[in-house]
Amino acid sequence: MKYVIIGWDGPEGQSKRPLYRPAHLQHLERVRNQGQLVCAGPFSDKAGSLVIIEAQTMEEAETIANGDPYLTHGVFERVEVHPFRQVLPHQEAE
Repeated sequence: MKYVIIGWDGPEGQSKRPLYRPAHLQHLERVRNQGQLVCAGPFSDKAGSLVIIEAQTMEEAETIANGDPYLTHGVFERVEVHPFRQVLPHQEAE
């Protein structure tokens, strides 16, 4: 199942991003190497970031979200994890 992770930047998010970007990208690379990363990137209005992953359970998705260095180092003030059902483009039923 797909999950959407929304990371909302904290007050110091923009200043901390460059410091923790390498660790954040390493984290996402591990997720990608496990075949779980669908897409990821920051919002252009600098409010935060969006990550879409494949995970077996909500708990697994939350573990991935909570392990992101952007959260553990205060770039993200908070994260939200939501199950996501892709409608378009059409995907075969899982």
